Amino acid sequence: MSRVGKQPVGIPDKAKVTYKDRIITVEGEKGKLTRTVHPAIDLDIKDKVITVTMETENRNNRALQGLTRSLVNNMMIGVSKGFERSLEINGIGYRAEAKGKSIVFNIGYSEPVNFELPNGISAAIDKSIIKLAGIDKELLGRTAASIRKLRPPEPYKGKGIKYVEERIQRKAGKTGTK
Repeated sequence: MSRVGKQPVGIPDKAKVTYKDRIITVEGEKGKLTRTVHPAIDLDIKDKVITVTMETENRNNRALQGLTRSLVNNMMIGVSKGFERSLEINGIGYRAEAKGKSIVFNIGYSEPVNFELPNGISAAIDKSIIKLAGIDKELLGRTAASIRKLRPPEPYKGKGIKYVEERIQRKAGKTGTK
């Protein structure tokens, strides 16, 4: 039984929720998010609370209930507070700079790498820290993963782009026997 799916989702004071034809739309101070709900799941909106219910009780629907509840909760948090993800650039000469809706990376390749930010994601760069912000948690995570993929951290010197909270397992390297 899904414990997450049974928990109600509170609607923030300044958020407006509409649910029609299996499409939920949440508007708040930060923006507007829309998502389609699976046909096996239904949403009940009453008294500033959303409850997620299943059409029929089976294993797949219980999993979808928990997933839908988490997605709707992330929508509520996104339009009211927003989400943030931080990346760190390590390496001599590695740097990034913001140019409009794109980030230009100098990360050890012969040419600078130009990364276009998707709509709804903003970036602030402070020395070697890149702070991404947005209201859609899924899009923010995908964007951060795409930036990390440009130059993943390597285990010998730790050079590359990593999440701030990520810990890189270091390796010893060659011992240099003669």
